[in-house]
Amino acid sequence: MTALSPIRFVPLPGLRAIVTTIGTVAMRARHLAEAVKNRREAALLAGFNDRMLSDIGLTRGDVADAYAEPLWRDPTLLLARRAGERRQPRRRPPGARLHRLLVAPPLVPAGDCPEGHEAPRAL
Repeated sequence: MTALSPIRFVPLPGLRAIVTTIGTVAMRARHLAEAVKNRREAALLAGFNDRMLSDIGLTRGDVADAYAEPLWRDPTLLLARRAGERRQPRRRPPGARLHRLLVAPPLVPAGDCPEGHEAPRAL
């Protein structure tokens, strides 16, 4: 009868560096493939007219700037940032509309109140 001895893993020198390098190359290849895919999908924006582009917060110059970027950069990041910059001024702080609804001008002008009475105050 033969005895079974446990198998021990002996790390090879440099194996960790090889695995890390392979992982880095795979990650960069995936990012490049994703950027190319997004560039192809964003190419549809070049076919939009100016009104359609303005509906999504972009201009024809934004699309041209996005495609002036190097091939390995994702053009959709620039397009999303530009559209977000244009939407920023339209956003109201939270509660701004509620505050406008609760604050109303006084019903009686300040000088028209009878003696001993105060004009109603806004909330």
